[in-house]
Amino acid sequence: MKKMGEDSSVSQEKPKKEPSSAFNEKASASVKTAAGQVGGAKDEVLDSALRPGSWQDYVGQDKIKENIRIIITAAKQRSQSPDHLLFYGNSGLGKTTLAYLVANEMGKTIRSTSGPALERAGDLAAILTNLSEGDVLFLDEIHRINKTIEEYLYPAMEDYKLNLVLGKGPMARTMELKLPKFTLIGATTRPGLLSAPLRNRFGATFQLNFYSKDDIKKIIERSGKLLKIKMDPDAVEAIAKRSRFTPRVANRLLKRVRDFAQVQNAGIITKEIAENALDSLEVDLMGLEPSDRNILKALIEKFNGGPVGLQSLAAASMEEEETILDIYEPYLMQCGLLERTPKGRVATNLAYEHLDLKHLKRQSGLL
Repeated sequence: MKKMGEDSSVSQEKPKKEPSSAFNEKASASVKTAAGQVGGAKDEVLDSALRPGSWQDYVGQDKIKENIRIIITAAKQRSQSPDHLLFYGNSGLGKTTLAYLVANEMGKTIRSTSGPALERAGDLAAILTNLSEGDVLFLDEIHRINKTIEEYLYPAMEDYKLNLVLGKGPMARTMELKLPKFTLIGATTRPGLLSAPLRNRFGATFQLNFYSKDDIKKIIERSGKLLKIKMDPDAVEAIAKRSRFTPRVANRLLKRVRDFAQVQNAGIITKEIAENALDSLEVDLMGLEPSDRNILKALIEKFNGGPVGLQSLAAASMEEEETILDIYEPYLMQCGLLERTPKGRVATNLAYEHLDLKHLKRQSGLL
């Protein structure tokens, strides 16, 4: 009986080899994860490599560059930190890049954060007290900063002091922290949301505009060299036409066209490859994407071309009001496809022609 028990126990224990197979699966999964992290790291390196590192590499916005360089040169000659700067304009036009170029020109360190990230006074104090003399603090989306934090920012910008309140009730006391002289660079897409006291504390304010077609072509050519992409001049022209006059969009489309060229044409971007890739991505000749066309179609087909309010247009096109206001509307107005009137948004004749919906306008006119 004992031998039978021993034999049965041995027979039950022998086939258990699952831990080793599970270990192998985990090991292979970890290798795949590590490979994915390496690939993601390479993409991040490529993205950072496309950002200009000097004024010579920064294409466009010539007047702004000239004014900023004068401010920096004068500050250097006086051995002072430059005045606080405010950049505003649509996303992707180079506000962050300009901030890094200012720090690079000054030879100082730049610290980056955003308005929504500063939730408490302690967050702001931690950042400001870690700055060194002459450093640059870049505050993105400054229009979304908490109003309480904004009050602490006023004395820091003017007197380089931070006044903190410690404790509560009768035992509360104030503490003044001296800060090193620094330069605050704010960036926003909606300058109208900034309070007047905050806006007036900036020594200079610059508006970044859409780029010209020639500037976009130079940016694409430069990015192509950095990414080691072979491109025909006609392909550069095709991508530039649909880049919405925005460097970030141009670089994004270039990388997507590169994917098509790598798979279909051994990595060489020709005009035909570029146009086929952009057509597959549903980017038309004016740079409009499906969301842009949906907004125009909703305006024309559901509201007879307008005028219509922003709230109604957002509901009809299934987009957020702020998304239309910040992302889609500026470019549609720049292209002359949309007008903003006191009564609401109106589609222009060019919008009808571009969408081939002229007959709808004629019918509504006859009615």
